[in-house]
Amino acid sequence: MDEELRSLTERLRAESAASGAPGAPAACDRLVASGDHDELAGVLTEPGHPLWARELAAFRLGIAGDRRAFESLVLLLNHRDPPRCASAAYALARLGDPRTARAAAALATNELRVAYALHPVRLLVELRAPEAVPALITTLERRLRPRDPYRRVALACVEGLGTLADDRAAPVLNDALAHPALAEAAVRALDRIPGQR
Repeated sequence: MDEELRSLTERLRAESAASGAPGAPAACDRLVASGDHDELAGVLTEPGHPLWARELAAFRLGIAGDRRAFESLVLLLNHRDPPRCASAAYALARLGDPRTARAAAALATNELRVAYALHPVRLLVELRAPEAVPALITTLERRLRPRDPYRRVALACVEGLGTLADDRAAPVLNDALAHPALAEAAVRALDRIPGQR
């Protein structure tokens, strides 16, 4: 079993047991073992399934490359619970759906949901899609305002722009040098862009 699936399974098995719903742990085990993609897709479309079941079904379909998981995974990528976001990002990176980068860029740059932008930012870097650099630049520019509370998002943008090593990022990375919490990462990122240091 994939390590990410094992971790997700343990978390959701505990969540299903804590729900107190009769038969929930057995239902969780059935979804973990199911090889029937139609059964898993049904969990995403039929009413009445709890969030843990939907997350498990979406994750299993996503890592199998079944695009019926896309909408559910995007919703989970923007969830308030960081483990759900992380699992959704992992599955979306493996899904192979061409809509993924555009959706991640929209989530990363949505100022109303910036508290949940960390995993969309990291997903964009992993995908290395054309949308990645412009979205990370936009998100980072907004994080450089005085007293912005989203330093983890800003740092992920700086590190991601360094990984992507695109010279369009040089101006915003130079601006990040003035922020003590970002300066060291910005120096490293600039070092990776040819001709910047």
